[in-house]
Amino acid sequence: MSKTRIIALFNQSGGVGKTSLTMNLGYHLAQKKKNRVLLIDLDPQASLTTFMGLEPDITAKTVYEAVVGEEPLPIHPELIHSMGLVPANINLSAAELELVAALMREMRLKNALAPILDNYDFILIDCPPSLGILSVISLVAATHVLVPIQCQFKSFQGTDLLLRTVATLRKGANKTLTIAGFIPTMYDARTAQESRTMKAITEQLSPLATVYEPIPKSIAFADASEARIPLALYNPKHPAVAVLKKIALSLEKLQ
Repeated sequence: MSKTRIIALFNQSGGVGKTSLTMNLGYHLAQKKKNRVLLIDLDPQASLTTFMGLEPDITAKTVYEAVVGEEPLPIHPELIHSMGLVPANINLSAAELELVAALMREMRLKNALAPILDNYDFILIDCPPSLGILSVISLVAATHVLVPIQCQFKSFQGTDLLLRTVATLRKGANKTLTIAGFIPTMYDARTAQESRTMKAITEQLSPLATVYEPIPKSIAFADASEARIPLALYNPKHPAVAVLKKIALSLEKLQ
């Protein structure tokens, strides 16, 4: 049985920092020489592909060919910031419709990953912000789910639906799926509402899994993404870098 940790970064809400976390946590995991890390962009918006410095529009082979056409996973030939990448582009938006009638559709990503598991210690999947088939195939393929939650009341309220989805999959399609933790994101301790939300996240979700230290709100993430590099390379002394390192260290201990 493979010891590869396959971590789906999932929240059906958009704008919670999934893509940036996928890239940055992958980078910190990859800084340990023994860790071989692969990132998979499973969002039709292809933001992870862009953040990693590729142009989605001119990327010939993407994850679409693997999950719809059942071709081998098209891993980008060169490592980017010490990580492998399976890119995406807008073609992936058609996958939701094309997989509706497909046999064993929930297994498409799991089957695509099977031949390459021994090549990686960590596989991080950037899920789309929806509860559609692309998110389902990610969660079926994953060993763990990591949940970014923006420190806003509305974002926190949506966690119930997310947890019900995970619970449903654990009853059937992926009985061993484990919640790796919750990451509060875009946290501004100066605002009363975000402080209250942070307190509620900790109180209500820590019985289910680890609630990690919050990622502070900062324009530096957007600037680093625009520069197509991880935050640790863009601004090594930024306070969020230390938080990301701690979370990556915890992920290394996942069983």
